[in-house]
Amino acid sequence: MNSRKLGSKDPDILASVGAMKRAARAARKLSRETGTPFYVMKSGHIVDLNASAKKKRPKTA
Repeated sequence: MNSRKLGSKDPDILASVGAMKRAARAARKLSRETGTPFYVMKSGHIVDLNASAKKKRPKTA
């Protein structure tokens, strides 16, 4: 993202976007590893992304 889209030229504000994306990626990974829900807002609804991932994953013996 560039400063024009964020409306800021402050380097801390610009760097925060990448930091939030990294934090979200780490949180999603941790939730998959521990089997806990990972809620996000999609199209105005709160959705557990891990619940949909569990449905797609084949069962192992």
